[in-house]
Amino acid sequence: MEETIPFKNLHSREYKKKVHSVAWNCSGTKLASGSVDQTARVCQIEPHRHCVDQLCWDPKHADLIATASGDKTVRLWDARSGKCSQQAELSGENINVTYKPDGTHIAIGNRDDELTILDVRKFKPIHKRKFKYEVNEIAWNMAGDMFFLTTGNGTVEVLAYSSIKPVDTLMAHTAGCYCIAIDPTKRYFAVGSADSLVSLWDISEMLCVRTYKTRVTSEDLFIDISNVQTGRTVHQIPCRAAMNSVEWNPKHNLLAYAGDHKNKYQADEGIYCCCFVFRIFGIENAA
Repeated sequence: MEETIPFKNLHSREYKKKVHSVAWNCSGTKLASGSVDQTARVCQIEPHRHCVDQLCWDPKHADLIATASGDKTVRLWDARSGKCSQQAELSGENINVTYKPDGTHIAIGNRDDELTILDVRKFKPIHKRKFKYEVNEIAWNMAGDMFFLTTGNGTVEVLAYSSIKPVDTLMAHTAGCYCIAIDPTKRYFAVGSADSLVSLWDISEMLCVRTYKTRVTSEDLFIDISNVQTGRTVHQIPCRAAMNSVEWNPKHNLLAYAGDHKNKYQADEGIYCCCFVFRIFGIENAA
């Protein structure tokens, strides 16, 4: 029998254009979103000149957030003032950004499969490398001495940090690997793939310990929440379209998610206007 948890829809916010990314800060008190409307929103901040594809919070500072945009810039913002404190213009359209767990470096990936590492203090590139294969999502391990790339070849490339030299190639999936998430307890990392599987890996042994068959199809859209140890479904969140980003709150049982789902409402003269939505889902007493 499947486990059940009393989740409920706690909050939603509408946007005029698609939301690409959502992220909680390290204390779980602020939620940011990045959108095709050229903004990253926590409070009102100055826009990029192109869509904000991804954003991430400083893991050591609850009010600093980095954004990566198709306008080739990476920007560091102070959520208290809504002002951009640092900016670097790179060589391509940026699609990925992630912090090193100690908050000292930021990694950025672009559409040309190029990786750039910025020193946060100087906000200048200290490493740059272009790959010959499709690079999707990127991540550091919690110790900060290994760096992971998910690829269109179905592999996870493991690099030493800070040399950026190859250490291992994990044959993870039979189709492209799109995303990777590191377990905050430092034991595992998870990889999501186009083959409809999620694989769970022991980070010390670099061995796959479990796979989860995703239950989402084009005809039956929802977010599936499963128990890590058993693989059993504990809850399903119905969705009307594909989701672009999901993220758990680091302190509470709250899940933020955003995607291509639109809310439609009747405007004057029978014209329908569409608003893209991001939502927070969780247990009633989670906060």
